[in-house]
Amino acid sequence: MKDKRVERLARLLLNYSLGIKKGELLVIQASYLAEPLIKELYKESLRLGAHPHPLISIDGLTRIFYNQARPHQLKYVSPIQEFIIKKVDGLLWILGSENTKTLTNVDPKRMAIARSSQERIQRIFINREKRGEVRWSGCLFPTNASAQDAEMSLDEYEDFVYKACFCHRGDPIKAWKAVRREQERLVRRLNRVKKIRIVTKGTDLEVGVRGRRWINCCGERNMPDGEIFTSPLETKTKGRILFDKYPGFYMGKEAEGIYLEFKDGKVVKAKARKGESFLNTMLKIDRGAQRLGEISFGTNSNIKRFTRNTLFDEKIGSTMHLALGLALPETGGKNFSSLHWDIVLDLSKGEVYGDGSLIYKNGCFLI
Repeated sequence: MKDKRVERLARLLLNYSLGIKKGELLVIQASYLAEPLIKELYKESLRLGAHPHPLISIDGLTRIFYNQARPHQLKYVSPIQEFIIKKVDGLLWILGSENTKTLTNVDPKRMAIARSSQERIQRIFINREKRGEVRWSGCLFPTNASAQDAEMSLDEYEDFVYKACFCHRGDPIKAWKAVRREQERLVRRLNRVKKIRIVTKGTDLEVGVRGRRWINCCGERNMPDGEIFTSPLETKTKGRILFDKYPGFYMGKEAEGIYLEFKDGKVVKAKARKGESFLNTMLKIDRGAQRLGEISFGTNSNIKRFTRNTLFDEKIGSTMHLALGLALPETGGKNFSSLHWDIVLDLSKGEVYGDGSLIYKNGCFLI
């Protein structure tokens, strides 16, 4: 029997998140495991009069590349990839794999080389996005591997994923529009704040945000969504932060107990209980990797548990997340990096101050 939630997700992504129109070129990058969703996206995009172009991946190819590629191959930038980035109107990433640990034992230095080689492509994409020439969105199709990471059965995990996206409802677009209205009030208040101070176990971090714009994330990019973010002033972060409860995940690798100290906006000390070598390798990708590109409040009340997937975990309602590296251009952020690593901070027992006034306590806004 066809799952109506998959149809709703396809309509949500194309009609609301991306707003795909007649004549536009849509690239769908996905694992073959997402076949039911790919088919629904393909049908819906044709119905809308767009030109869908699926790019289907096979599990294991990325690991083979990192392990087998020679130096010149690690640094190679595909002209086909560049052509897509220059021409596409909408880009949709569908996550979902057979094995979420496939890159665990890959040399992080080789990963860093390949990642940094994409800088030119990344700049092209960011500049096109600034000009309104390309839209993007990303979501996940539930698989057994992700369900196992979340310690759920596949049926339970499917319910979790579709509920987080509001696709358990008959009209998920209506639900996300309601989120937009509710969060706009918080955005207006945060846009008046000049300095954020975060205080919790092992953490006392001050972040300058004067003149930066807070963004209302209400389903138009990542799906699921549910966050409010901005990019800090590049030289105005100081203090320490301990990501004690939740590990950080990036490019298939994991680091636990991440501890960072900042001075004049830059990481001056970095430690981790697990994955410290990987953490420090990522911080050395480029100069921008050692600065914050994002701070964000999670606001999705349907995500109540940690699942070892940042797409969902960064939206947990009692959390903030901070990203090392690339700043988001719509905020006014200027930090550039090949890295953008979101790391989730538990604030169920913590406080956030805006210009010295308590604005958030124990997972709840007070404004």
